[in-house]
Amino acid sequence: MSTQENRNNRIIEAILEKEKTLCPGAVALIGIYGSFQTGDIHPLSDLDLLILINDDRGWKLGTSFIQDDLGIGHDIYCTNWESLREDACFLHPHISKLMDSRIVYCADEKYRTELEMLRDQVRRTLAEPFGENDCRKAENELKEARCCYADAMIADDLNVVRSYAGGTIYFAENAVALLNKTYFHKGVKRRYEELNAMERRPENLCRMIEDILQATTVESVKEKLSLLMKELAVCLQKAKQSVQQEKKPAEPETLSGTYEEMFSNWHGKMIQAAELGDRHLAFMSLVSLNQMLSGIGSEVDIGSYDVLSVYDPGNLRKTAEGFETILKDYLREYDRAGLVANRVPGIDAFIASYLESGET
Repeated sequence: MSTQENRNNRIIEAILEKEKTLCPGAVALIGIYGSFQTGDIHPLSDLDLLILINDDRGWKLGTSFIQDDLGIGHDIYCTNWESLREDACFLHPHISKLMDSRIVYCADEKYRTELEMLRDQVRRTLAEPFGENDCRKAENELKEARCCYADAMIADDLNVVRSYAGGTIYFAENAVALLNKTYFHKGVKRRYEELNAMERRPENLCRMIEDILQATTVESVKEKLSLLMKELAVCLQKAKQSVQQEKKPAEPETLSGTYEEMFSNWHGKMIQAAELGDRHLAFMSLVSLNQMLSGIGSEVDIGSYDVLSVYDPGNLRKTAEGFETILKDYLREYDRAGLVANRVPGIDAFIASYLESGET
């Protein structure tokens, strides 16, 4: 038995000994993951443990310490069942603790059975064909990367920019892993190796990341970050297109009331914007209309609407006319669905019709 293995065993024995006196029955099982499970052992490798606890008493077992004779830091960290169940939903790729831990202690076989059930849940998920849900998971990580990227782009201090660049890279790597329906089996030191083995990724992904890490000025970090984010956006879009299912035709129950809502929300605002020369009102109204049409179009086939193309900051009357053209085009979707816009000649007609419609 090596010195490291002996040390590891003594740490595990100490945890179980402390459990007996401090919180009996709190530990469900203990597993080893990380470098001592993958074989990537270095003289300074610490011990990564899955210490799965049954209740809050188990948190008392956690601690951190530095082993001065070898210059190694150890973090004895506990995990509860709730956290492990969240990992089993596979919303992020850092689940090697759940999937790859080698169990070295189990208080009761029922805990091992429950752990295997969680692992089977993940295996079933990974075995399913790549689909829209996987794209959504990856997109959620990419949104986090964009937030970090935005913070980096408005920062001026190099260290601050680098800090946000680190967040961008972290979430970008997560997004790529989820696009490939996989998780990181190895540690950070093997990250490039794992990323390069993934099919759905920007070409030269690791080279782009390395360029960010080598950048020495604020401007160069931002430039390299921008390149990475653009390539990731293209990669995600290609993945979406590969799984995009044929949209359902628009039906009355899907579209009913949407034209009237668009007219109500933005028709008057666009006219007022033109009269007042209010660019903000005109632009934000078009943005809102664009979001609504995009939302409908993500569910059913209504074609495409290039809403922002009608915006002319120098001619808001022309912009308002463009808005009216979009609404007229959308009315064709009503025609195809067999709908007629709910128009009334005046408020009296509305009230009569409104009250009548509730009668049985």
